[in-house]
Amino acid sequence: QVQLVESGGGLVQTGGSLRLSCAASGRTLSLYVMGWFRQAPGTDLEFVAAISTIGISSIYADSVKGRFTISKDNAKSTVYLEMNNLKPEDTAVYYCAAGRSFTFLRGNDYDYRGQGTQVTVSS
Repeated sequence: QVQLVESGGGLVQTGGSLRLSCAASGRTLSLYVMGWFRQAPGTDLEFVAAISTIGISSIYADSVKGRFTISKDNAKSTVYLEMNNLKPEDTAVYYCAAGRSFTFLRGNDYDYRGQGTQVTVSS
């Protein structure tokens, strides 16, 4: 079992930055591919980014590529999402998740997910 708790969300202006954190407890984070998802009101859950078990490889949705960076500190059992040049369309609840592979996470198939943190970008 893995428990995930997100933090770092908030209100920011267009062009601003935020850094989300996801603290994990339970099974070691190094066993999982970790990812971030988001969901805006009235929309489906959207894949944002994922990072490999040892943190060497990462993938991103086209909508955030070049603006967001995912990283992982297995020693601290924490995953981060650095978000720069934020846009109003980035407004959503952001969720951290643990899964088995990039393929699974890209398909919104994960084993564990946190409760989410709200990110609001004002225009």
